[in-house]
Parts: sequence; C-alpha cells; structure tokens
Amino acid sequence: MTGNGAGNQAPALEARGIAAGYGPQPVIHDIDIDVRPGEVVALLGANGAGKTTTLLTLAGELPVLKGEVAIDGIVTTAPLYKRALNGLTFVTEEKSVFMALSTRDNLRVAGVDVDEALTLFPELARRLDVRGGLLSGGEQQMLTLARALARKPRVLLADELSMGLAPLVVKRLLEAVRAAADERGAAVLLVEQHVRRALRYADRAYVMRRGRIELYGSASDLRSRIDEIEDHYLSTAAPV
Repeated sequence: MTGNGAGNQAPALEARGIAAGYGPQPVIHDIDIDVRPGEVVALLGANGAGKTTTLLTLAGELPVLKGEVAIDGIVTTAPLYKRALNGLTFVTEEKSVFMALSTRDNLRVAGVDVDEALTLFPELARRLDVRGGLLSGGEQQMLTLARALARKPRVLLADELSMGLAPLVVKRLLEAVRAAADERGAAVLLVEQHVRRALRYADRAYVMRRGRIELYGSASDLRSRIDEIEDHYLSTAAPV
C-alpha cells in the first residue's frame, strides 16, 4: 500500500537535531526527521516516548529549545496558525468536532466544500444533518480528517487517528491518509498506536524511545524486524 517516487524530492518538512519540552528542560532530544511530498512516514513508540511532543514541536505549538524545523527547506519558528496558512495541517489525538453543529455546518465552518468531503468519506452523506455530538466516534474522526484533507494540505501531521476505533474505521482513515500522499502529493507524518498496521501504510518509519529516535528505516525493513521492535522499543518508555 506504500507509494513511491518521493525519495528524489526535497523534504517538505524537516526536524534537524531538535530538542523540545514543556519548560526549560527538553523531553525530546536530537530529533532528526524528514518527510517528503507523496510520502507517509510513521512515528512509532511506546506511550510516553515523545511522539506527541515531537508533533507539537513540528507544528509550532511548542518552541524549539535546540536545533531547527524547516518547511520546504526554509527554517521556521512561526506558530501553528501561520504554518497552517502555508499548507500545514495538524490533526490531534482529540477529535476537533463542534458538537452542537451539524456535520454539514462543521464542514462549512472549516471552509471545506461539502462535496469534496463526501468524496473522501461517502459514509458521512447520510449524517450531514446530524449534530457532531451525536456522531459515533468513528464518524467524528472521519469528519475531522475530512476537514483536514479537503483543504489539500502540503504537510499533514496526524496524531493517533485510530485511538479507540473499530478496525474497519481505522482502515478507512489510513486509506484516506495514504491516498492524500499518493494522489495529492501530501507529506504525511503519522503517529499510530497500532505499529503493524502503520507499517502497512507507511513508506518509512522512525521508532522513538525515551525521547530519542532509536531506529529508522523503510517500512518493509522494519516489518521484517517487528518482533524486535515490539520487544525492545515499544515495551517501556520514560514519562513524556
């Protein structure tokens, strides 16, 4: 399910030796990551390994304490809203649905064309006039991702899309992310709790442990080492 052709392109998003945290002391250290257009890159690790902290830093929600973040080769310290104006979209692990608004109005408020969103997730068609708070968890996440992908982001950061959802829903979400890379050239950095599933949809992956990148490689190479990864890198981590 992985794409190809991204390897020769310049990175759309890079972390160059970054350290960051929630105060003066970093909780992630010396992080080097790059994501190229048309590529899905998975960021894997146990709970507390530093994955979300890394995404927040790349998104501009946390300041860089050391190193630098570059978008399209240009170093940036801009906050998230400015990065969003330049084509970066961040889907957090918390569903960003307006619970009192209908599905249709959730899309409109986000400035998203309803037909475009339904092309991505036809399942939402019969739920357009249902309030967000009455949607199932899977439908809420489809709505969240539809709003993100319908904007045609150049860079997509996605944190734990599958949290608590049924396997069939997760498959739909990851297929949509994969299609955004393959068909629209998006550069996708995906944090996913289900490691084996993530490696089926990713081109490459980084494995974090205790705030550092400990392993990286192609998805196919890492799939061949999945038992080692689960035993040695995903079992324990320092709180982050």
